[in-house]
Amino acid sequence: MPRRMAALHTSAVRPGDVSSASVPRPSSAAEQASGQAPVLNDLFGRFHNYLRISVTERCNLRCQYCMPAEGIELTERSSLLTTAEILRLARIFVEQGVDKIRLTGGEPSIRKDIVELVQGLDALRPLGLRKIAMTTNGIALRRKLPLLRRAGMDGLNISLDTRDPRKFEVFTRRRGSEHVLRAISEAGRLGFDFVKVNVVVMRGQNDDEVPAFVEMTHDEAVDVRFIEYMPFDGNQWGRRKLVGYRELLDGLVRLYGDRVERLPLEANHTAKGYRIRGYRGQFGFITSMTQSFCADCNRVRVMADGNLKVCLFGNTEVSLRDLIRGGASDAQVVETISQAIKRKKRAHAGMDILSQMPNRPMIKIGG
Repeated sequence: MPRRMAALHTSAVRPGDVSSASVPRPSSAAEQASGQAPVLNDLFGRFHNYLRISVTERCNLRCQYCMPAEGIELTERSSLLTTAEILRLARIFVEQGVDKIRLTGGEPSIRKDIVELVQGLDALRPLGLRKIAMTTNGIALRRKLPLLRRAGMDGLNISLDTRDPRKFEVFTRRRGSEHVLRAISEAGRLGFDFVKVNVVVMRGQNDDEVPAFVEMTHDEAVDVRFIEYMPFDGNQWGRRKLVGYRELLDGLVRLYGDRVERLPLEANHTAKGYRIRGYRGQFGFITSMTQSFCADCNRVRVMADGNLKVCLFGNTEVSLRDLIRGGASDAQVVETISQAIKRKKRAHAGMDILSQMPNRPMIKIGG
């Protein structure tokens, strides 16, 4: 069983009782990181110890909320970070206090050297790296799982928005839902520290499947995370498609009654966690649209083309690729990172403003 599932203190949830205000607020990352170098601190006291690296823009699916129907123009290969550049940037971030790295895409598992890349990251553990994770659609994952585990991969987030093969083909414009489900089960069997299932909930499309996803946690020690639908370029976001977490949670409380138990918030949480009493796994809600968690944000992103993005919804970027290819020293890279983080805003805009702001398609940012 994944370590994070053990010894959880819980409380029952009643209909309408969904406010996080009643849960003790964890200390901030900046407070936990006292004594750390200030390079990764922003002006609001947030310490950014979590780095997401997009290792490819390519993907073997065409999910509606991630990629525009007309597709995207891929960045020329010569303009993407090389493996050596990715590992150099990872080392620099770890030396400044990053202790968790997540690989994203595109679809990272289709990268030919993904196992070797994980091995390279694993070599950074003596410098302070504690967790290596990956977000994946699971289609081409199962056969690589043993290799990734041995290479040093700690945990996985596997995207699956429907358990219905017909709807899966509509959502992703491809077939293969059975491969994803097998990958989820196999990852649990291989003993990854955590296996999370990411479900983007869209009204009238898959919101009726929420109870079925919760039932996945009955026998499997997975963490199902229901993600509020977010606006990105080309995904045709609209309020009518958004199903807020309060609505979803109230529906589950009506279904399961007092067996719905609230879990303590983790430090720098993105998900509000719950479980059904007696079930092996747990579920939660990522509430970026209806109840943001900007105050505790500890995340920055390096995209496949080497641009640093300090906020998922921000459209300000700085090229670390150009810097290192221009011969910059590590110290110069560190200074550029520090300046970018110190320009990070206190919070992102509201959902209606975000839907009108230019931003990359999600596939070119990295999940």
